[in-house]
Amino acid sequence: MAFQAAIVLFATFFLLLGIGVPISVSIGIASLAAALIAVPLDIILFTAAQNMVGGINSFALLAVIFFILAGSIMNNGGIAIRLINLAKLIAGRLPGSLAHTNVVGNMLFGSISGSAVAAAAAIGSVMSPLQAKEGYKRSYSAAVNIASSPTGFLIPPSGALIIYSLVSGGTSISALFIAGYLPGILMGLSIMIVAYIIAKREQYPVSEPIPFKEKIKVILDAIPSLLLIVIVIGGIVAGVFTATEGAAVAVIYASLLALIYRSLSWKDIPKILTESVTMTGIVLFLVGASSVMSWAMTITGIPAEISNAMLSISENKIIVLFMMMVILLIIGTFMDITPAVLIFTPIFLPIATQMGVDPVHFGIILIFNLAIGIMTPPVGSALFIGSSVGKVTIEEVIPTLVKFFAALIIALLLVVYIPQISLFLPQLLNLL
Repeated sequence: MAFQAAIVLFATFFLLLGIGVPISVSIGIASLAAALIAVPLDIILFTAAQNMVGGINSFALLAVIFFILAGSIMNNGGIAIRLINLAKLIAGRLPGSLAHTNVVGNMLFGSISGSAVAAAAAIGSVMSPLQAKEGYKRSYSAAVNIASSPTGFLIPPSGALIIYSLVSGGTSISALFIAGYLPGILMGLSIMIVAYIIAKREQYPVSEPIPFKEKIKVILDAIPSLLLIVIVIGGIVAGVFTATEGAAVAVIYASLLALIYRSLSWKDIPKILTESVTMTGIVLFLVGASSVMSWAMTITGIPAEISNAMLSISENKIIVLFMMMVILLIIGTFMDITPAVLIFTPIFLPIATQMGVDPVHFGIILIFNLAIGIMTPPVGSALFIGSSVGKVTIEEVIPTLVKFFAALIIALLLVVYIPQISLFLPQLLNLL
């Protein structure tokens, strides 16, 4: 039964996706079709409705909603240029310094906004013209921006890690947030290494030194924005407030920051609220539909069947993790990170824990894998936005982007097979 249900589930899902049906609807219809193998239709409709409502009836989901709102306020609040100036101060003396500034800027802005697309658009729209003026190839500039934009999925606060915590049955959000720092920084450094090699070969210029007084001004300008991370993450880790309360604090702080910067007007509020409500609706519908899919997979025994199939190939932890990594990399090329986390966490997490992988470590592996998919065709959102703001075609940027993709795969392998990269900081802070 499980094998038949799995074929019906995934075949229906991918068929519907292929003909352009929205992903949430595709998940729901495919789940109902698979459940029909085990349960009568009248019971399915009643139970599916219960599971959909129950799936979004979670206090933890408020954290995602508040972080979406905080990110929207930040995206429209004029902080990008301040973070770019700080990034230039950090990376401005390296060959191809504007490219490194782009990477560091995306790491800072992505972590605050929680969106790869927002980072690629906000930082890329400022950096691309500057790099073109300095003689950088547009394909190189766009590739750097695209490859570094997903770093915010790992560097907290991260909505993707909150979703994983929810679906995994309550993995500590504090531990996940702290665990994301070193892998996120490693992700950024791997991109900078490739950018450095290409910049040396192409002889891209080094930025002029910044006077000391200007350095102080740049740091002071950026501190209020960076304090958002310190206050929210510090408060959560120290136990001052929960992740949900921390997200609400982020909204208040972002609003105050926008007032201080005088970067928002009353006319911007409807736009911010509309963006936030639209994104919230998408996320909640995905969570509800994915709850139905989890129920359908459970009653038909699909996770156990997939686990048995993978372990029948090998019971070696290294090989099993490699198989998961390959599958997730493929999934990430055509599925957004939120639905992928919702669908594949219940399938792969039990296998990983059975192999002795810590749930926090697996969460970082999962998000790192899927973050790479944001920059790959055919549906990589950061790829399309980055190409647009960089004024290049996807065909032009792909050859350069492949070099960064290779570096990210190496970084991913290090994170997968060296658990301490993810677990060192949470263990140091007694979060595990």
